[in-house]
Amino acid sequence: MKRTWTIIGVADVARSFRWYRALFGQQQGKPAHDYFGQLLDDDGAVLLCLHRWGSHDHPTLRSAERAEPGNGLVLFFRVDDFDRTLRDARKLVDQLADEPHLNPATGTREFALRDPDGYYVMVNSLT
Repeated sequence: MKRTWTIIGVADVARSFRWYRALFGQQQGKPAHDYFGQLLDDDGAVLLCLHRWGSHDHPTLRSAERAEPGNGLVLFFRVDDFDRTLRDARKLVDQLADEPHLNPATGTREFALRDPDGYYVMVNSLT
């Protein structure tokens, strides 16, 4: 296996697309469809896929009401510029879910926040 494409159910693909692009300091853009969008790294690798709830017959993406979004899932991202990402994160939310700290398991800094759909997003420095 080379890569995974994590797909999450969201209420508004365009809103979530803007939110994640702002968090990761990416240039403005639009998702390919109103029901699906991919956030790409500079090298074209897929970072995250956003899929509107109920927009196809995928069994786990039929309805947001069937389960709490993100239950059993941590969206874990490693970033090149931790300080810039932290500044941008503070602009996106009123309060972080977890303030910056040193993760003893990885030896790197991390913080967490909730995205517009309630997913738990952990951001970790590369070094």
